[in-house]
Amino acid sequence: MATIYEVSELAGVSLATVSRVMNGNTRVSEAKRTKVLAAMKELNYRPNSIAQSLASNCTNSVGLLVSELYGPFFGEMMSGVEGELRAAGKHVIVAAGHSDEASEKDAIEFLISRKCDALILHVDAVSDEYLLDLNKKGTPVVVINRYVEGLGESCICLNNELGGYLATKAVLEMGHRQIAYVSGPMWKMDVRERLAGHKRALKEFGCEVPDSLYIEGDFHEEGGVAAMQQLLKQKQPFTAVVCANDEMACGVMNCARDNDLDVPSDVSVMGFDNVIMSRYTFPHLTTIDFPSGEMGRMAANWVRHHIYEDKKKPLNTLFEPTLVLRDSLRKIA
Repeated sequence: MATIYEVSELAGVSLATVSRVMNGNTRVSEAKRTKVLAAMKELNYRPNSIAQSLASNCTNSVGLLVSELYGPFFGEMMSGVEGELRAAGKHVIVAAGHSDEASEKDAIEFLISRKCDALILHVDAVSDEYLLDLNKKGTPVVVINRYVEGLGESCICLNNELGGYLATKAVLEMGHRQIAYVSGPMWKMDVRERLAGHKRALKEFGCEVPDSLYIEGDFHEEGGVAAMQQLLKQKQPFTAVVCANDEMACGVMNCARDNDLDVPSDVSVMGFDNVIMSRYTFPHLTTIDFPSGEMGRMAANWVRHHIYEDKKKPLNTLFEPTLVLRDSLRKIA
């Protein structure tokens, strides 16, 4: 097995230069870099990653914590992060927090124990103070879909209030006034923001909706089914259901069909997220685009620029949601 000394001798450069090339250090001339890479290829030399990390204090790995490992929403986010970092020669270690404070802290401690160079976190339950303290202790942190005062430019956020507003505004513009709303768990910040946008749209149109048409869901398809069943039992008339995510919207549509209601002739349905399934439901789901893949790529870009390349240039940290009109929403008189 070839050694770093043999690479150095064949390339005609110092051991320090070989080490810089292996660690991606930019302070190496292109000519020397080419010689080192050619020597490594000729000798079939594979750097020892443990030795590299000890020498450079860099593991070339990034920790990624998401709420769940299943479903298209987090799948797109994880793919965005992994693709961007793999292109930069870095690896991603993934853990799940399950929107539970103890589980999130345990997962974060695990990622820190793996000596990750930075952490990308989609967390719901840990406090802002915990995240600030984590960052101060020397582990660079990027937060997705949450703004933490004090972390500023390392928070990659969606304007959830605007998304909630756009969703309900589109329904109101189609003539609907009896509008049911299915939220996610109300203890989550993004859920409260989307509901605030929903209420802003209702107020703008002078539309008052009884409390019985507000249902707290759980972001899962089964929760959408349960919410629709509850709405139908109450006998309070409604012509449209606005849901805080696409999974619950799919549950609402399935329950409507099970109760001999046509979507959208009898009831219109609005989602939120624009996950891949929204394009293949019947009818196709009108929704709000949440660019989770792009936000994942931006979080990975933040890590690349601030941790590995030391290029602290401004990046887009606030994403704007957009309306995606499809077939589940219809105009009424």
